[in-house]
Order: sequence, then structure tokens, then C-alpha cells
Amino acid sequence: MESATLVALSRQMSLQRKLDVIADNIANITTDGFKRQSLSFEEHVMPKARASSFEAGDQMNSFVSDWTTTTDFSSGDIEQTGNELDVAIEGNAFFAVQTPNGERYTRAGNFRIDNTGTLINASGFPVLGDGGPIRFENNEVGVEIGTDGAIASSTGPKGKLRIVSFDDDRLLQKEGENLYTSTTATIQPTTTARVMQGAIERSNVSGVTEISRMIEVSRSYQQVSSIMRAQNELQSRAIDTLGSLRA
Repeated sequence: MESATLVALSRQMSLQRKLDVIADNIANITTDGFKRQSLSFEEHVMPKARASSFEAGDQMNSFVSDWTTTTDFSSGDIEQTGNELDVAIEGNAFFAVQTPNGERYTRAGNFRIDNTGTLINASGFPVLGDGGPIRFENNEVGVEIGTDGAIASSTGPKGKLRIVSFDDDRLLQKEGENLYTSTTATIQPTTTARVMQGAIERSNVSGVTEISRMIEVSRSYQQVSSIMRAQNELQSRAIDTLGSLRA
């Protein structure tokens, strides 16, 4: 009975973590450039302990273990905004921004110019060009961004957005603030990505799908809870029965 309870508990813990991931997806439905995540599970098998007098092989306990969190990097809907500093990427690539922890990557292109004239993202981090952060003077107007990321204004060229892609997006790690870091993925030249000015890529989270998954996980959690209660009641009755027997 203890084994059954432990197996059920492992399932509940995994379902709780899955529910946390779904809740994060739902919370970011309106976050520009956000990519939905999902939790993958695997079977973790452990042998039961046995007395040395038993010749039969060990029976196995099969536990549930959350294996990894994966990110769906498929593109979200691109919405025209008309804002000259809103930029979307068509294709498999990322914008580069400078953070206190180094260069990081994002799909969110809702940029703005701060009071120092630096182009920054929604979190206030400088957006990187091929030569570093991109800066504007107070008298500059008419910002234009080409499909290759080249930026110009009324005073002339300002640089080119640093657009990067990776050999395997699955190796990117989510850091928070809609940013990703690369520790094992290799940056490679971007040849097919196009930049769209005056547009924003929205989140690729489907509210209907995530709500359905949340309901499914909640029901599974309740079912496991019912099984655990039944096991506990059975164990309690067994103890009461054995305790009432005379030697």
C-alpha cells in the first residue's frame, strides 16, 4: 500500500508542475513574442526491497517523473501596429539584447527609445546592432527599418539590428523577461529571416487549448487524490482489523 501511495504522490507532484507551466502560458497570452512551454514526463522504475529468503525476482515500482520543459518556437500571429519602432521577425531567428548578464535573445520586438537615445526593449535592455547598442539623437525623426534589419533615420544610417539564429533552438534556455540564453546552441548566419517594421509578433499561446489542458490536469489530479484516499482508508481498515485479532 505504501508503494501505491508513493506512486500516486509522484503523479500528483508531476501534475502540479504541469499545472504551473500551463498557468504561466495562460498568464502570457498577451505577452508579445512569448513562446508556450510544455512539460514532458518519463517513467522512473525502481525495484521493491525484498527479503533474502525470497527467490523470485524483484517486482518493479513505476513512478512518474517530469523529464524536461520544452518550448514551442513556432511563430505567433503577426499584427500590424503602425508604430515605427515595433519590429517582427518572419522566420526562425531572434533579436539580440544586452543585459547585465550578457547577450540574450528574444522574439519580442516592441522597442522604444529611452531618454538617452538608446533603442531598448520592453524590459529596458539595449537592443543590439552589429556594432553594439543602437542610439539616436534628439533631432532624429523618420526611423526606417529594412527587411534585413538595417536602420536609418532623418540623419542617415544608424546601424543594423543583430538578428541571430541557432543550429538547434531546443538547446536555448528560458531566463525570464521573455529572454533566452545560449550555452550549448551554436549561433549561425541568418539567411531566410525577414524583419517587418510596424508589426509585432504576438504570443503563440492558444487560450482555448491551454484552458482545456488545465481542466484535463485538474481532473487527473482529483482522480489521483481519490485513489490515495481509497488507499489510506483501506490501510486504516486493515490496521484496525489486524489490531483487533487475538494472538
